[in-house]
This record gives sequence, structure tokens and C-alpha cells, in this order.
Amino acid sequence: MLTPNGQKALDGILATIDPGTPPRLLLHGCCAPCSSYVIEYLSEYFDITIHFYNPNIFSREEYEKRAEELARLLREMPLAHPVSLTVPAWDHAVFLQMARGLEQVPEGGERCFRCYEMRLTAAAEEAARGGFNYFATTLTVSPLKNAEKINELGESIARKWGVSYLPSDFKKRGGYLRTIELSRTYGLYRQDFCGCEFSFEARHPSMTPLAPPTDEKIP
Repeated sequence: MLTPNGQKALDGILATIDPGTPPRLLLHGCCAPCSSYVIEYLSEYFDITIHFYNPNIFSREEYEKRAEELARLLREMPLAHPVSLTVPAWDHAVFLQMARGLEQVPEGGERCFRCYEMRLTAAAEEAARGGFNYFATTLTVSPLKNAEKINELGESIARKWGVSYLPSDFKKRGGYLRTIELSRTYGLYRQDFCGCEFSFEARHPSMTPLAPPTDEKIP
């Protein structure tokens, strides 16, 4: 079922949850700033595990920096229920294979949609394997992300994996502004590009991102 209004759909699900017995949520987290408001909000309702699956991030150093900032946030931020974190090994080659032939597509187009799908699929697979009640993503908190498309993909992937998708539009009701406030409070690193070399080049057209490590196998 398509949910064009992700926040309204989320409200309906949250209204059915007993905070005393929180269901388990596998939350795809893209970075600490985006995750900040989402976990502050959802930890009132869920037992959350954040899955930091982001092979789109260009350079191992950037990947590790974002993962560590997220781990630090979880150590320092008081939450209604504890939140755990899993960080898969960085594998940028998977992203480059997915993006092949779409290198020149503008930001926000088909390449990004496939990237959403890749990360949501990984979250659904992890949720199904771990017996989670729901899976979701922090991506919808960004004003630059297409929440309706993300929810459409999430619901389709949920049917394939047999695990419930938690729809959202976390930017609503001041969610994005709250990420800025929390970033200031915790001194979070706020990157100015989504993660891949294509988003970097779109944001910094006069700069060239660092070459990937020589030991990384690029197809």
C-alpha cells in the first residue's frame, strides 16, 4: 500500500505501540546528524538497532568517520531505550557496480533511487535475519531526499522479505531543524554531501575527490 504521507502513516503505527513492550526496529542510519532526531523520536517506542550500511560513501576514511560519529552520539545521547549499532565493512565497489551507466544522472534521479533501494534491501535482509518487527531508514529526514520514493521502495522491499516497513517523513514537524540543534549540542560532524563521489562533485564542482585506495577492487 503506497503511503504518500509518511508522517501520517507513521503516526498511525505509533498509536498502536505500547512503550512498555517496545517492538524491535532495524533502522538504517546514514550518518549521526540524520540519526540524531530519528532515534530521539523513535526510541520512545522501539528497541532500536542502527544498521550503518552505506557503501555509497566515498573513501574508507569518510565511512569510518561517519560511523564513529554515530557511535559517539549513541554513547553520549540520553535515550528512552538503549540503541545499538552495527557497522558492516566498507565496500564501495558494490555501489560503483550499482551506479554503472548512471554516472552522469543528476543528483536526486535514478542513481539515487537505486542507492536507496540497495540500502533499504540490506536493512530488510538484516531485519528478516534478526527477527525484527520493523525496518526503517533515517534518509527521509533530509530535505534533499524523496521521502515518497523511499517509502514506495521500502514497502515493496518489505513484501519481498516478509518484514514490516516503518514509513516516515522525518523532516516533518521540525525534524530536520531538530537535527541541526542536536548536531550543535553534541558537536557532530555535518558533512556537506550525501556520500558518493557524484554527490561530492555536484556540491563541489571545482574540486576532485580523493582517489579510492589502491587495495579497493573496483569492477
